[in-house]
Amino acid sequence: MKAMLLREIASLAENPAPLTLTDLAEPMPKAGEISIHVSTCGVCHTELDEIEGRMPPPHLPLVLGHQVVGKVEAVGSNANAFKIGERVGVAWIYSACGKCKFCLSGRENLCPDFKATGRDANGGYAQYMTVGEDFAYPIPAGLSDAEAAPLLCAGAIGYRSLRLTNLKDGQSLGLTGFGASAHLVLKMVRHRCPNAKVFVFSRNPGEREFARQLGAAWAGAIEAASPQKLEAIIDTTPAWKPVVEALKNLEAGGRLVINAIRKEAVDKDYLLKLDYPSHLWQEKEIKSVANVSRQDVSEFLSLAAEAGIKPEYQEYRLEEANQALGELKRGEIRGAKVLKID
Repeated sequence: MKAMLLREIASLAENPAPLTLTDLAEPMPKAGEISIHVSTCGVCHTELDEIEGRMPPPHLPLVLGHQVVGKVEAVGSNANAFKIGERVGVAWIYSACGKCKFCLSGRENLCPDFKATGRDANGGYAQYMTVGEDFAYPIPAGLSDAEAAPLLCAGAIGYRSLRLTNLKDGQSLGLTGFGASAHLVLKMVRHRCPNAKVFVFSRNPGEREFARQLGAAWAGAIEAASPQKLEAIIDTTPAWKPVVEALKNLEAGGRLVINAIRKEAVDKDYLLKLDYPSHLWQEKEIKSVANVSRQDVSEFLSLAAEAGIKPEYQEYRLEEANQALGELKRGEIRGAKVLKID
């Protein structure tokens, strides 16, 4: 099979083509697993973290990709949840132990033995992949393969982030950064909280205009003061500066949710500018998001199908994965990026 393979950790500035098109043996499903003939795979900023070493994978070489859609090609022994030919998706959560206190309480995203697709096991930047049948999801009718792929991470993590804000209809929500996840959050808010106002902060004028087109009440620069204080803010950026800037716009008692696994080090010293009276006083909260649970993915896919929530996306061929990642690194974003696997 064809796959885009990561062989070594590298900065994209030094190596703009870190993935190589490679022929690999097609994986066979083990007991309880299914094999998937991949049709599309979303491109995520987390892949940049893996490539550049902020979240190094446990082994190399590795096939990245954790927003995977395809059809069941084969099933292993004792796997009977899906039929051959059925359309399924795979998300960031590849497996969890199922026995720890977190798994038993529905918080498998915090499991100490959490395994991630495209980090701890080969993912969807390839023609085929395998996964445990308990960690695959039926794709609702009405969503194309390319539309469904970004929902499996950008959408699901956005759904979890929005739930953690405790946002109520009529309140105000800020979004720092406006890429794959944030633009889907805006669509969720318009469906679930139609009277809530969304304020977008982005360094990119194109993203700000895109946000207005999708219904944002206001859009400004990262450093801008919002027209009003905000009950909740979701940060989707790879940097620290937007976190500190966002706290200035947060209402007393408000919550900032950080939707990122890693932050880049380019402005790490910005945290030294954190000022307690203006940034954190008055019972403001900061909460991180760690991974996603299977429930997040299933619930969001159902919501997306019910509400007609679909991503804006750009499509690339498998062999153009480096191009898509480079554009993501440079902030050339309008919605999501999706690889079409032949």
